[in-house]
Amino acid sequence: MEDGDWVMVRPPTERDLWNPSLVDTESSKPLKLTFSGPAKHWTDAIPIGNGRLGAMVWGGVKEETLQLNEDTLWTGNPGNYTNPNAPEALTQVRKLVDNGQYVEATAAAVKLSGAPSDVYQLLGDIKLEFDESHLKYAEETYHRELDLDTATVRLSKSSKSILGNNLLKTEKVVSLVTNSDFKESEDEKISTSERVKNFQTDEDPSLVELLFQYGRYLLISCSRPGTQVANLQGIWNKDIEPAWDGAPHLNINLQMNYWPSLPCNLSECQEPLFDYISSLSVNGSKTAKVNYEASGWVVHQVSDIWAKTSPDRGEAVWALWPMGGAWLCTHLWEHYTYKMDKDFLKNKAYPLLEGCATFLLDWLIEGPGGYLETNPSTSPEHMFIAPDGKPASVSYSSTMDISIIKEVFNAIVSAAEVLGKTEDDLIKKVLAAQPRLLPTKIARDGSIMEWALDFQDPDPHHRHVSHLFGLFPGHTITVEKTPDLCKAADNTLYKRGEDGPGWSTTWKTALWARLHNSEHAYRMVKHLFNLVDPDHESDYEGGLYSNLFTAHPPFQIDANFAFSAAVAEMLVQSTIKDLYLLPALPRDKWANGCIKGLKARGGVTVNICWQEGDLHEVGLWSKDQNSLQRLHYRGTTIKASISSGRVYTFNRQLKCVKTYSL
Repeated sequence: MEDGDWVMVRPPTERDLWNPSLVDTESSKPLKLTFSGPAKHWTDAIPIGNGRLGAMVWGGVKEETLQLNEDTLWTGNPGNYTNPNAPEALTQVRKLVDNGQYVEATAAAVKLSGAPSDVYQLLGDIKLEFDESHLKYAEETYHRELDLDTATVRLSKSSKSILGNNLLKTEKVVSLVTNSDFKESEDEKISTSERVKNFQTDEDPSLVELLFQYGRYLLISCSRPGTQVANLQGIWNKDIEPAWDGAPHLNINLQMNYWPSLPCNLSECQEPLFDYISSLSVNGSKTAKVNYEASGWVVHQVSDIWAKTSPDRGEAVWALWPMGGAWLCTHLWEHYTYKMDKDFLKNKAYPLLEGCATFLLDWLIEGPGGYLETNPSTSPEHMFIAPDGKPASVSYSSTMDISIIKEVFNAIVSAAEVLGKTEDDLIKKVLAAQPRLLPTKIARDGSIMEWALDFQDPDPHHRHVSHLFGLFPGHTITVEKTPDLCKAADNTLYKRGEDGPGWSTTWKTALWARLHNSEHAYRMVKHLFNLVDPDHESDYEGGLYSNLFTAHPPFQIDANFAFSAAVAEMLVQSTIKDLYLLPALPRDKWANGCIKGLKARGGVTVNICWQEGDLHEVGLWSKDQNSLQRLHYRGTTIKASISSGRVYTFNRQLKCVKTYSL
């Protein structure tokens, strides 16, 4: 046949597999960030990226500035992440902790600190200069936008022609990333910064949608198969010495970067993280062996492109935290629970989990009452008041330590069951250790205890909520199975308060969502929509810049990603066998809506429409898995058998009303 006789038909995308009856495309606002003038600050510029290269587009008129980044441009070179003097210092610190000398243990733990990480840098600027005619334009005609549908930046303006009164429109287009996974829409007139300013009064849900999709766009733009892992600023950085070195921080921030990858249907964006974990495991085995005389591999709080695994420099309150690698390993099991890919579990995840669990077994030591404890132990970046009335940070078995270890142990046992490895010696050791881990405790004031002892907290509004790890992103505290701990977690969040940097705000959003508390989850969503003035950013805590970058301040990208994940958590929660529909939907604020293409554990794609705050329609399908799902909605539970290759539609009573083949 000649070429003209062929008709190329693209397979339907996942968003086209299900057509809900309630979608109103006319009322939906476009997915665009818009600006009424050129950027005056870096946080007014527009980020673009293809995973490896990033740029910030300033949108000048006479000249255009593209500030460039490249993901491998770091200082330094591979280092030696071991300390042969650490075992002696470790023995000293452990003895002080055993004696209840927490202040002295905190001081002695500085001997366990290491060198600083290396630093992420900027590549440089491209400046484009235009002729004088570009200055002859009416300011009110200036329009700059980032279109999330096409991942394209456009700048347009109208100017008077020197030959007459005709208006000439000029346009510049910049694009580094192609992504068509967003709906089409028309131009938006009001600037995005004005929309953020107005949110406290108009509470426009379409702005929530925009920030949700923007988080997905940013992850696509800075983390793709074959690139470096997304750092503290994704890929975008303007400084030779960026805040916190622009480094991956492993006590919340790096993990938070990848929270949306699975539920928000971007699993391939997580591949750089798995490559990074593999590199960390190599260096981390040397650190474990030399520093702690332990098997397996370990990573501490701050790393860099060279996969640094040793402790950070400085005080123990942030530097001494050997749980970074263990937390990262939970992402390996989560990836399996969403994708159900046994090859990935066998070849990639399980070997890394083995090394991590091996280290944890060696790190745990016999404590009073037959419990296994971590010593020394900190709760990231937080202090407590020791019994002698002085501040300290080093004790034993912080709640976060034990929560992460429980999560890793649960993961490797579950993985062993899938792979037929339950008789392995390592699994037997893990099973023997599990009941000897300290249970999560409730403090005298009814909150979750942050440390093994009920120490006085000198800063109850501290930005970290590490002791709630078991609730989110972990799974050891659940509404159904541990109601007492959920009540204590509720009290903990009240105690911590609503203030904090952007990443703290979004973590709290997800935590409230896991508690099925729609009111407080939404309060944290609303709390983030506070426009930060970059000239006075030190006056702010959290908030959004005009380009919707999230603020610590300064800019950290983790909250952009966590926002998308937290909103997804408000709408769908899951286990491999359970689907919880609209568990934290703010019914009065988001009364009507649809979501398409969210992912759930068990390999299921989820679509939901709701009307007047009540479930209207649910669409489910799985491309590769047959599964039996329990669907939960406001006290109603039904069992649904999902066969691969079929789409199922359920009504508000959770009755299946339609099925068809993909």
